[in-house]
Amino acid sequence: MGGEGQGIPALVLVVDDEPLVRMTAADELEEAGFRVLEAANADEALAMLKTHSDDVRVLFTDVNMPGSMDGMALAAQVHRRWPHVRLLISSGYARPHPDQIPDDGRFVPKPYRSATLVRHVTEMLGSAPEA
Repeated sequence: MGGEGQGIPALVLVVDDEPLVRMTAADELEEAGFRVLEAANADEALAMLKTHSDDVRVLFTDVNMPGSMDGMALAAQVHRRWPHVRLLISSGYARPHPDQIPDDGRFVPKPYRSATLVRHVTEMLGSAPEA
């Protein structure tokens, strides 16, 4: 249902409360050939996942965000509800232990380079943007 194998670029959900950081990440991923959804917090991200869960392949979330939950809690909930979604977590403050990241999720410290972000997402999908 997610368009896999049909040449449709993989969909990445970028969650960050800082608009400039979120937009920059989204732009870099789009330039690399991915489709992107953006959310400012966990509540927006969960609402988008309810609609697009079959299509979203990677959740890229900041740890520190206002709202009902932080990025770690969001990642845990996404892993429980949508285990097919890969998890990429970022922070400039917290450094979660690998055991704290659900599934085979990854952590990338801020500030990160756009090439690093694109490489992580590509590696997590095991292929090019068309996944």
